Amino acid sequence: MGSVITNSPAETEAVGAALAARLKGGDVVALYGGLGMGKTAFVRGLAAGMKLNAEVSSPTFALVHDYGGNPSLIHFDMYRVSGWDDLYSTGFFDYLDAGAIIAVEWSENIEAALPEHTLRVKIEKLDENRRRIEIDDI
Repeated sequence: MGSVITNSPAETEAVGAALAARLKGGDVVALYGGLGMGKTAFVRGLAAGMKLNAEVSSPTFALVHDYGGNPSLIHFDMYRVSGWDDLYSTGFFDYLDAGAIIAVEWSENIEAALPEHTLRVKIEKLDENRRRIEIDDI
């Protein structure tokens, strides 16, 4: 998909919504970028693009949110995951096997566990509202 510049959270969501049309069950979307970059806004867009009526929020403390759908959209936050035991306790591998679409914030913390055909989305802050979003094709 390449690179795009967004000028607001709504535009970041629109990029996520556009990507959702290309996804199928079993796809993993790995999100990279620091705090406040727009990762959760991007996942809100994925949910909207999948026509899910879900209140998308960062799963920082819950670690995982299941927004339903067919296939389901599963939203992970791996910020606090520091090893394989932590990762197994999130249910990550169970969701992979279930054929859900998985969106993973803080993917850098589980890079070694990501499947081979993971779609990588890197979000970079350019200024207060502008973001560069780079999407590596599957």
